[in-house]
Amino acid sequence: MTHLAVIGAGITGITTAYSLLKKGYKVTVFDRHPYAAMETSFANGGQLSASNAEVWNSTATLLKGMKWMMRKDAPLLLNPLPGWHKYSWLTEFVAQIPNYRANTIATTKLAIEARQHLFDIAATENLQFNHEKRGILHIYRDKPSYDIAAKTNQLLMEGGLDRHAVTPSEIRQIEPTLASNQLYGGFYTPSDSTGDIHLFTKGLAEACLKKGATIIYNSTVTGFAPKPKGIDLRWSVAHGGGLAGDDSSNDQGHFDGVVVCAGVESRAIADQLNDRINIYPVKGYSITVMLDDEQSRDSAPMVSLLDEDTKIVTSRLGRDRFRVAGTAEFNGFNRDIRADRIAPLVAWTRRYFPKVSTEHSVPWAGLRPMTPNMMPYIGQGHHASVFYNTGHGHLGWTLSAATADMITNQIGLTLPLAA
Repeated sequence: MTHLAVIGAGITGITTAYSLLKKGYKVTVFDRHPYAAMETSFANGGQLSASNAEVWNSTATLLKGMKWMMRKDAPLLLNPLPGWHKYSWLTEFVAQIPNYRANTIATTKLAIEARQHLFDIAATENLQFNHEKRGILHIYRDKPSYDIAAKTNQLLMEGGLDRHAVTPSEIRQIEPTLASNQLYGGFYTPSDSTGDIHLFTKGLAEACLKKGATIIYNSTVTGFAPKPKGIDLRWSVAHGGGLAGDDSSNDQGHFDGVVVCAGVESRAIADQLNDRINIYPVKGYSITVMLDDEQSRDSAPMVSLLDEDTKIVTSRLGRDRFRVAGTAEFNGFNRDIRADRIAPLVAWTRRYFPKVSTEHSVPWAGLRPMTPNMMPYIGQGHHASVFYNTGHGHLGWTLSAATADMITNQIGLTLPLAA
């Protein structure tokens, strides 16, 4: 049987493993954490959002970024200290501005396709992940920002998305708990939804095990040796680590192929394999507000929101949790949870949902793996047995179910199933 290694047990790695298993491949997944979905897939904004498919490569984004550079609470923050990786990435980012329109439309189409893939997986495997199919509401505070959004909306609609303008009174009807009389208008996407990415990924990892996958947790792949046919891998397992779905204790093995789904670590792994993938870690923050009392539960929104001015998004995760997330920070591989970046999320919650208690709020920070063109990197490496499904940025959950099938189909053209 054709045996493939998947590096990474986040949403991208686990959906890739699941797709490969369905096709009949033997799969071993490696992850350095003791559980699935412990990095970027742990506590993100929770949105399955085709409505957020606009790529960031625009002159307007650059101007806003420069304006925000001196604000610690800015939605987008760039550490100006020199760094070759950061500035080479930014140079390529700027070079992609002419592709803004085409890439936004292409991402929208992929997001719509991926959404149905994910719903089908959830139904097939009976995954419970606080899924709310109530749409996503984008809100705007003034006419200039609304007018810019209207132009973007034309691109999203050209990509096939059902997204329509709403008035302030309609906004209050869609989400009555939102406390603001200063909104100019909004756009509503009824087909978008939200849920807990960690619960989804964890449940799908368990489904992969039932289908025969091996998952080696607490493991770091330390070496690659491509062969004329296949590739040898070496890995180390941390103390207390081990396998799920297998009782083998090997620390090296031969595979017919390897799929790199390692998030922000994919660039370093690609370097070892003589491939170049320019992925930069863009930090995002979230708070998970514990809705401990009845008033908070009744006063937290059920419809997912995106505030365009602050770039803050929300998701309701079941009866007792409310996720508020946002910001983009270019600061290397820094995973520190900064109080001055968490404070705006708490303040925003208090401003728009004053009856929700933020006393028990759990802060988190994660690194989004972003390519300069804001598109996922899906394809084959220089070696015939090396493949990549990575670089999904802020749309990892939204796009993962489709890109998993895309890379599986590509692998099928190179590494056919063997008995």
